Amino acid sequence: MKHMVRVLAVALLALFACSAASPSRADNGTVRVVFTKGGFIVGVGGGEGVLYFHGNRYPFTVSGMSVGFTIGASTTRMAGHALNLRNPSDIQGSYSVIGAGGALAAGAGGVSLQNNQTGVVLQLAGGKVGVELSAAVGGVTIALK
Repeated sequence: MKHMVRVLAVALLALFACSAASPSRADNGTVRVVFTKGGFIVGVGGGEGVLYFHGNRYPFTVSGMSVGFTIGASTTRMAGHALNLRNPSDIQGSYSVIGAGGALAAGAGGVSLQNNQTGVVLQLAGGKVGVELSAAVGGVTIALK
């Protein structure tokens, strides 16, 4: 009986040590992005942003393309949260977005983007300036500078 209690105690101690040594919980950061887009049928855009994570600043570039109904040009300034980050490099990669939106002179809106490789979700909201109407399927790619 004593032997069984010792084995169980050692097993519980090992389980606790393993869970403490490797963090299983992702963290969140904040993001600011400026993105300029233009097009007719095919929309192409680019911009830059900053990830704020654990008190540090990580600049990145954004590029993207959409195919569908797009006409006009706009600049969007967005801010929000980056969810499910384990380290800053997790923000890099391709994000899927499906949506419709528009701006005439000025507008506001929000978007959620998901990176299927890392599981990071960007929840962004902000204003758009310019003349653009779109109902398109597209995506963006983020790369740290």
